[in-house]
Amino acid sequence: MLPSRPALAAVMSLLAAAAAFGQLQPDAAAPPKAARKPKIVGLHGDQLEDPYFWMREKGNPEVLAHLQAENAYADAVMRPFKKFEERLYQEMLGRLKQTDASAPAPRGDWFFYTRTEEGKQYPIICRKKGRDGREEVLLDVNQMAVGKKFMAVADWNVSDDDQLLAYLVDSDGHRDFDLKVKRLSDGQDVPTPIGKVAGFTWAGDHRTLFYTTENAAKRDYRVWRYTLGEKEPVLLAEEKDELFDLRVSRSSDDALVILMSASSRTTEISVVPAKAPQTPPRLIVPRRESIETTVDARGDTLYFRTNDGAKEFRVLTASLAKPEREHWQELIKGEEGTKITGLQTFADHLVLSERSGGLPQFRVVDVKTREAHRITFPEPSYEAEVGANLEYKTTKFRFRYQSPITSPSTIDYDLAKRTREVVKQVEVLGGYEPSKYVVERLEAPAKDGVSVPVTVVRRKDVALDGKAPLWLYGYGSYGISLDATFSASRLALLDRGVVYALAHIRGGGELGERWRADGRMLKKMNTFTDFIAAGDYLVEKKYGAREKMVIQGGSAGGLLIGAVLNLRPDFARAAILQVPFVDVLNTMADASLPLTTSEYIEWGNPNVKAEYEYMKTYSPYDNLAAKAYPHVMLFTSLNDSQVPYWEATKYAARLRATKTDANAVICRINLDAGHGGASGRFDRLKEVAAEYAFGFAAIGLAEVGDKPH
Repeated sequence: MLPSRPALAAVMSLLAAAAAFGQLQPDAAAPPKAARKPKIVGLHGDQLEDPYFWMREKGNPEVLAHLQAENAYADAVMRPFKKFEERLYQEMLGRLKQTDASAPAPRGDWFFYTRTEEGKQYPIICRKKGRDGREEVLLDVNQMAVGKKFMAVADWNVSDDDQLLAYLVDSDGHRDFDLKVKRLSDGQDVPTPIGKVAGFTWAGDHRTLFYTTENAAKRDYRVWRYTLGEKEPVLLAEEKDELFDLRVSRSSDDALVILMSASSRTTEISVVPAKAPQTPPRLIVPRRESIETTVDARGDTLYFRTNDGAKEFRVLTASLAKPEREHWQELIKGEEGTKITGLQTFADHLVLSERSGGLPQFRVVDVKTREAHRITFPEPSYEAEVGANLEYKTTKFRFRYQSPITSPSTIDYDLAKRTREVVKQVEVLGGYEPSKYVVERLEAPAKDGVSVPVTVVRRKDVALDGKAPLWLYGYGSYGISLDATFSASRLALLDRGVVYALAHIRGGGELGERWRADGRMLKKMNTFTDFIAAGDYLVEKKYGAREKMVIQGGSAGGLLIGAVLNLRPDFARAAILQVPFVDVLNTMADASLPLTTSEYIEWGNPNVKAEYEYMKTYSPYDNLAAKAYPHVMLFTSLNDSQVPYWEATKYAARLRATKTDANAVICRINLDAGHGGASGRFDRLKEVAAEYAFGFAAIGLAEVGDKPH
């Protein structure tokens, strides 16, 4: 239960008083002193010294000792604020409805859903036959997690005849998934020779699986077929090109198994009849450089979403009998300023996922009349995404909607009647009142004149006088859009007067293909200067104070924050980098590391001199210099397969040895998790509480705590 307002005010006053003499003290203990070991790296004759290269030796006891020392130092620096951190955690926990269930998703006679129980970390995956039928527990992840420090079910799917469950399990966070098959009639495991997989789908014969496996660099490079009862799986394809990954899926009408080979810019598609899985794959979309295509099916008709002839994509159709490009017929033209990001077929309708003006929307097409309309949303910034649509012969389209002040909602939209029904909205405990908050969408001018969208959320009673604390988050890579979502945990910031902002910078996908292209490869610097422009604009317009600004980003967003710190170390008072990609040159030069080769067309190929030299201009680790930096917190995980732990630990060591200020640099390493951090929902909340406590401590708890709302 959350405290009353008077009680909260009293607590915050005490915290404020403590903060007056309890500011961040980096000298609370001696920081880890990492050994310097000579190592010359670099390409094209470039000689770069990397004295901390040795931290990559994961099995080296010296490395583990250093990681433990980093955690001990972080604990020492944050010790004066542990009670405040616990207070934040309990407050966030008090917002969470611990016993809850998702909206049941219908498929035939069955309804599938997940639920959670009081005090338990993990979901329980269930189904019922009919809305009022007896519950069957498919998987209780809490039971699976007994005796383990990490547990995640990455994907699960029931066979078409509802008799078998296939699911992926990750027990250490490294994303090496074990494929399991369970017989639902008696709950017994079905033995298979499959082992580790990257992704899978059922065929339509109720006993065959198509799946992909990874190579040593975690690239999905092989696709297999396995029929239960056989001794060995059958290899169907191997992708030799290091830029491409293989994927498998089912069409919306369940008639086809779709095999796709894709880089970030080019695709190739083959199909197999789902009910005749032994049929050799049939190539229907050959590989053509920089042409991206996806496909879905509706009976004998194929629907192609492609950038062939339309930069922001268009939709074309062809018969399954004649799928070749020369037989394609245009159904939906490409529109300037509106990117088609996805499509899904139903028996009588087609639903397009689109992005226009930086915001997601849906377009509904009646396939018989070709009449189209859009599903629109009222708020200035939000997220809308396709939900669990397990049925093809239906007029109900399920999507999820949320905004920074509207908690996540599951909505069923009637495609024929054009009506919507909210079937589930996440309840926020603790007396949350959305009307007390406001969301704005601003336009910040970048240095080249481009307008950068910025989403801002704050309490209405926070004065825009330039004195408020400001928390700015960004990402800006891979064409991924940073949509404005709800966070009950974030209320701990907003209710203490923090103005929270999202910078929708170039490199992301918010404003279509050009927005993506203008923030990658040899234009990557735009990503960083856009973020700076967003922060400067917020300060200029008095949304917050620079001396009270915290900036944050994770993974490629950690690269963003690291680059910004080198470009403008005076930009903010504190920075939080989660699983940060900061050792760009070393990582991209090592083709054996996960993701490296497939990302040559995102960052550049360091074997190309011009691309190497450009990456060198912004690589955070390689550009640390003898100047004053803000307070810095880094989060990483020992088992991270996407951004190895050593990127953050090397960065922390070099930053401490290089900078000229006395500000704190702490690095926390989760020794039992991977890229996403802790797997349990309560453990993840504790990580968020640690981030918030650091930010508050860095910008001065007295000033934040004096004004509880």
